[in-house]
Amino acid sequence: MTYEKLLWRVIVVALSVFMAASSSAQQSHQAHKTPKAASRLAANAAGLAFQPGLEPQAINILKAASATLAAAKSMAFTAVVSYESPSRLGPPLVYSTRSEVSMVRPNQLKVITDADGPASQFYYNGKTMTAFAPAQNLIAIADAPPTIDAALQAAFDSGAIYFPFTDVIVTDPYKDLADGLTTAFYIGQSSVVGGTTTDMVAYVTGDVFVQIWIGRDDKLPRRIYAIYLNDRTRLRHVLELSNWALDPLLPPDAFEINATGAARIAFERPDATSDAPGMKPPPKKRMSAKTQ
Repeated sequence: MTYEKLLWRVIVVALSVFMAASSSAQQSHQAHKTPKAASRLAANAAGLAFQPGLEPQAINILKAASATLAAAKSMAFTAVVSYESPSRLGPPLVYSTRSEVSMVRPNQLKVITDADGPASQFYYNGKTMTAFAPAQNLIAIADAPPTIDAALQAAFDSGAIYFPFTDVIVTDPYKDLADGLTTAFYIGQSSVVGGTTTDMVAYVTGDVFVQIWIGRDDKLPRRIYAIYLNDRTRLRHVLELSNWALDPLLPPDAFEINATGAARIAFERPDATSDAPGMKPPPKKRMSAKTQ
């Protein structure tokens, strides 16, 4: 055996030992910090089926986040959505949108969206809702219900407008989630999402599997990862939430639109056979006004 081959074998063996030791240390560390997660891993390794249920720790974290959001009289944040779409080659392509969101309860909302596609703007003032396409200089205006929750449902029903962060801005986020909640468990903590320490929770509501990262201290959601279980391709949707401001003082003209000279079009679904791209609401949310 040449010296080079001997040296290469030594390196491979050393790397194997190092990786095995690192894996063992990581599992030991996880077991120390999240015993439930470690027990779940052990059960999976033993071939035991996971028993779905609602872990109190997970539920408490979700309720705390909901209470924090519901208590805010006004809020502003940035939402970046990345969603997969099938390609003709097989593997999915990824598209993204970025929305600057501001709202005042119970009846003011503004969403300014840049996208891998046409930009859009949405305004709601308690009486009307307005969708504006700045590149095409087209505007659609419709009468709207008196609350944000009802307006979001009306926007989807009549114009196929759906925001992936809808569950963040409704009156009672946990109530909407709990309507179809069948499974929830605590995963552990992360220090790499949102520039802060977050608690990770996984849950199933309706036909959607969700993993969410919630700030340990401020109880604000930072990342939401969703897969629709009825989707055979299991395409992934990721929502990143940042630049949070709770109860900011927003100027009176914050919800006024400047669309001088825009051509008026009907406020209606662009395609009666398909929904807007990106993350979509579960079927139950498409039919129930109370969840919007």
